[in-house]
Amino acid sequence: MNPIVKGFFDHDTWTVTYVVYEKPGSPCAIIDSVLDYDPKSGRTSTAAADEVIAFVHANNLQVAWILETHAHADHLTAAPYLKEKLGGRTAIGANIRIVQEVFKGIFNLESSFATDGSQFDHLFAEGETFQIGQLAGEVMYLPGHTPACAGYRIGNAVFVGDTIAMPDVGTARCDFPGGDASILYQSIKKLLSLPPDTRLFMCHDYPPAGRDVCFETTVAAEREKNIHVHDGVDEATYVDMRTTRDQGLAMPVLILPAVQVNIRAGHLPPPEQNGVSYLKIPLNAL
Repeated sequence: MNPIVKGFFDHDTWTVTYVVYEKPGSPCAIIDSVLDYDPKSGRTSTAAADEVIAFVHANNLQVAWILETHAHADHLTAAPYLKEKLGGRTAIGANIRIVQEVFKGIFNLESSFATDGSQFDHLFAEGETFQIGQLAGEVMYLPGHTPACAGYRIGNAVFVGDTIAMPDVGTARCDFPGGDASILYQSIKKLLSLPPDTRLFMCHDYPPAGRDVCFETTVAAEREKNIHVHDGVDEATYVDMRTTRDQGLAMPVLILPAVQVNIRAGHLPPPEQNGVSYLKIPLNAL
């Protein structure tokens, strides 16, 4: 059974949130949601998430899962807000525990911050299956961009996170803590071994000049045209390209606030004595 997929593109963060469902009135999953965040003021808002909520209500959908492909570095997740408004279980790959451990040290988080993934309702194992009503999902571990990256295969669709991008954009960077270009290459090969007509849904699109935003492609298109990993590109060539390219990339604008929130499953840090939550900015650490 193949899903209906509705994508919501957030222009501020170039992120795509997906609602995945069988038909109107059925259970659904929300994948890679966005909480609006203004880095100048530190204010959060929910316009992007409210658009998703309106769609869910309009189609009489029941949220079964609120899924993350990884702990994003370019946007904050709206998972807690969506769960409050719509229900559902939050979930991510179990290797989020590795990412939590690394960033607990980088941000010197409070001693009570747990690195066991317990902030999420469920941690997926590699190959684990799950249901969205009548739709069957399968978890694919796709590490390399981060150790915790996972894709969700639902029918003929795979939600790939940052593992791979549209063919004219390429692949994910690997220079964040725990990233590894060789491991990412193997993850991409695993993904591109799926049937050629498998639909691939990107977490982001950064379109070249002259192209409109697009976030759906196929395994066949990636194997033929991906500028970084089309058929014929071997691992050594890819790793050299990826490593060289990453050395010239600036850090994402929202990496420091985003990672702190996303390793908490979208919850803000505990309020201090004045009732305000604070984010940390580590100097010269990344």
